[in-house]
Amino acid sequence: MRDTIAAIATPPGAGGVGVIRVSGPQVPQLAIDLLGEPPQPRYAHLCRLRDAQGAAIDQALLLNFPAPHSFTGEDVLELHTHGSPVVLALLLERLHGSGVRPARPGEFSERAFLEGKMDLTQAEAVADLISAGSAAAARAAMRSLDGAFSILIDALLRELIALRVQLEAAIDFPDEEIDILAEAQVQQRLAELDRRIAELRQQASAGQQLRDGIYLVIIGPPNAGKSSLLNALAGSDRAIVTAIPGTTRDVLRESLVIDGVPITVVDTAGLRDSDDPVEREGVRRAGLEAARADHALVVIDDSDPQADPAAFLAGLPDALPVTIVRNKIDLSGRSPGLVVNSAPFSPQPSALSPELAVSCTSGAGLDQLRQHLTGQSPGANEGSFSARGRHLAALSRVADHLSTARRGLDQQVGAELVAEDLRLAQESLAEITGAFNADQLLGEIFSSFCIGK
Repeated sequence: MRDTIAAIATPPGAGGVGVIRVSGPQVPQLAIDLLGEPPQPRYAHLCRLRDAQGAAIDQALLLNFPAPHSFTGEDVLELHTHGSPVVLALLLERLHGSGVRPARPGEFSERAFLEGKMDLTQAEAVADLISAGSAAAARAAMRSLDGAFSILIDALLRELIALRVQLEAAIDFPDEEIDILAEAQVQQRLAELDRRIAELRQQASAGQQLRDGIYLVIIGPPNAGKSSLLNALAGSDRAIVTAIPGTTRDVLRESLVIDGVPITVVDTAGLRDSDDPVEREGVRRAGLEAARADHALVVIDDSDPQADPAAFLAGLPDALPVTIVRNKIDLSGRSPGLVVNSAPFSPQPSALSPELAVSCTSGAGLDQLRQHLTGQSPGANEGSFSARGRHLAALSRVADHLSTARRGLDQQVGAELVAEDLRLAQESLAEITGAFNADQLLGEIFSSFCIGK
């Protein structure tokens, strides 16, 4: 039997209301001790809470949620008090004196998972909903909490299990002469499963983008308008803009929300050779920011006929998605908007990098740039769900195992080896919802939650 835990479920500091949550087998007796009589389920009782010596602590509301109809699936008690940190501390002291221990971060959600009230993606969605940085991120977290992600995972798991059953039947009953590896139907089902996993990876990547946001670095030569672009996107003069090359020497960050997508925009020093040690350090830091970025905007002066983005693309990480921004079209006369019709967030080579023409002075083309970064991104999809890095890593492993299985089918390596690849794919997929898990994984997940949740 588990012990009983308690924690403050409201944010630190003083407030109008403070909530203490208690979960575990001692709750029924604690409720009687605090109220003086057995409480009605899911009914707000006005009562005077007292310490162990009988002195009044606060007048509060007591709510009792008997198992299994509670957040954790256990007996749960909530005390709604005045939001004084002193009052809350005195009540926790009263509970601890009755044998209730302090809850670990995320322990209430962990118990809800262990009691089958939610799967891992839903439990993680609780934390994502609490920490959502935009309305779109909150909606995505709510969709995950409602089970949108879990439903897709469960459907894929069922198909994987069906394929394993078919393969292992051929292994267990060799006398039936079932040549499973030669059946075109199996090849087709595995190819379709591979396609659906790729689609889910794209959706999960979009969900992670809504949760974590985009780390967007602005790079390019001096005086191309990088700082002006940061100011234009931020809607304020965050960066100093002058006609003197090399004005920006350090990294400047600004957090924005564009069309519901959190974006950290990073302005960097102009990339050029310099004898100035401070400017050289700024160029070095620009390279470090590019290495950690999710996306890069390479800004060049469109009014300069010698401006060539290729020199700046060459020094970027190979897999970094790049957009070329041709600034100063108020001087060059180019029309605003998309110059090269290529998919946003496409990886290099530069031939695939989209180009947009803008003027940070007049504002022309900036709306198209914002739409390019967010509106066309899958992260802006209203059907997105909240996802995390561990989900993407698990889906990547699933794709690898399926790829190996498909090669095995093509090469007739033997049903046993193909079935093993499908088993590994199933385990990796089941890790996402917790249908297959390790205690270490659960510890890592729930330790990131806030206390009281």
